[in-house]
Amino acid sequence: MLTRLTISNYALIDELSVSFEKGLNIITGETGAGKSVILGALSLILGGRADYSLLRNPDRKCIVECGFRLEGPGWEEFFTQNDLDFDPLTLLRREISSSGKSRAFINDTPVTLQQLHELSVRLIDIHSQHQNLELGTRVFQLQLVDNVAGNKHLSDQFREAFRAHQEIGQRLAELKTRAARSKSDLDYLQFQFNQLAEARLQAGEQTELEEERNALSHAEEIKGAFDRVSELLLGDHYPVIPRIREAVSRLEKIAGYLREASGLAERLRSAEIELKDLAYESERLSEKTAYDPQRLSEVTERLDLIFTLEQKHQLPSVEELIALRDDLDRRIREIGSFDEEITQLSAQVEQAAVYLKNAAVILTGSRKKVLLPIETKVTGVLKQLGMPHARFTVDHSLKSSFQPSGADDIQFLFSANRDTPPSEISKIASGGEISRVMLALKTLVSNSGMLATILFDEIDSGISGETALKMAGILKELSRGIQVINITHLPQIAGKGDTHFRVAKNDDGSGTRITITRLAKKDRVEELARMLGGDDPSDAAVKTAREMLS
Repeated sequence: MLTRLTISNYALIDELSVSFEKGLNIITGETGAGKSVILGALSLILGGRADYSLLRNPDRKCIVECGFRLEGPGWEEFFTQNDLDFDPLTLLRREISSSGKSRAFINDTPVTLQQLHELSVRLIDIHSQHQNLELGTRVFQLQLVDNVAGNKHLSDQFREAFRAHQEIGQRLAELKTRAARSKSDLDYLQFQFNQLAEARLQAGEQTELEEERNALSHAEEIKGAFDRVSELLLGDHYPVIPRIREAVSRLEKIAGYLREASGLAERLRSAEIELKDLAYESERLSEKTAYDPQRLSEVTERLDLIFTLEQKHQLPSVEELIALRDDLDRRIREIGSFDEEITQLSAQVEQAAVYLKNAAVILTGSRKKVLLPIETKVTGVLKQLGMPHARFTVDHSLKSSFQPSGADDIQFLFSANRDTPPSEISKIASGGEISRVMLALKTLVSNSGMLATILFDEIDSGISGETALKMAGILKELSRGIQVINITHLPQIAGKGDTHFRVAKNDDGSGTRITITRLAKKDRVEELARMLGGDDPSDAAVKTAREMLS
């Protein structure tokens, strides 16, 4: 139940704090006194839109805090799932800074707005004129049936099955699209791969082939150069190496006279050995070098093939051609595996469809079980509220395809008169009739154990006289099982309250402020008398007020 509401710096509220009790809490006040402002602040706890313009003092932050006493089992699950500390006395807080930034807290731990909303809607249900409009929507009607049936777990199971089926189906559709597109390209990919595979490309071969082609193209020049080097070093006409030998001999002859001569002779012998090696290597390379037009043609043809492939694929090297060949091979093999993947995914889709269908059947069965009790309960409450010929039925049918909410199509049908067949409630019911239907439906929700508190914002709109008294009785009975907070203009209903608060708008000269005051019995008599007879109630009105409270 809601134990405390604190509002700071919101619209016409400077500071406001009110403690609520079990049973039926009544809030009254003149039109325009500020009851809607309090509701607007409370809507922030439910995840409503934060509006910076609503800050009374733009230099201070706005704070709305609600304290709840969590009674009964089942509350710990939410806290565990969201990694929050559980406390039977739980605080929900929303802050709006002067910069317009909004923050949410549960037990002083920062949470997302979604988390705050998820918990708060389980703690308090605010009925307003806007919700009267929602009554005509299929979504609201289906949600109410699920609340009565306690279908949260079954609904979650179905949504998960629906999500899984959609996800696997999407993957299968994408795979089939890829397979169709790839198979249409298979011949072209295979042609490209075959061309590259037949080329038998080797990493680094282009550089080697280019060097070999240069050597073959200049074979005569290369052979002549090597022959001349050999001739200069070991030939018959003034060769270099014999002259070095002579130089060594002369130095050895004077080595006995000059120590440095021996070192020079040794160095020349080393040079002679190196030059001999160079001469023999030149001879070998000369013999090896020969003009081979056939090999030159082969090398040129191979390079032309490589250049053609590089130009065709717009790649600069053999290595990148090899990478392309390997990628084409991978893509071709992937296309070959599509059929197997499609078969596997198709089986998964069929399995997911079975799970989805089973989850839908179970959810539908649970919903259908409560339809007759809903009709009976609502019709019974409507008769208590002065509608003896009212008929309320729940039409159920199955949709042609699954939706995230299931396969069920729920529609509330209503008729207030004996000779009028039930029809869509939004098309046939007056404002007062809708209010009575909503109250009857709220009695169902309250009995489901899904809520801690219900707040009615003038649910008695369009009602008076004996019907108002009967509605007051129903609200009183309702409050025995759940905390009820009721904003009303009817003294018949206000008199049934266990606790009574009055909202007022005051101007102390420095500004207008909204206050809320808990009324003692004497003050309640005055408030009820005012509601009965205006600002200057008669003795009869006062007497009637006393009778209402007694």
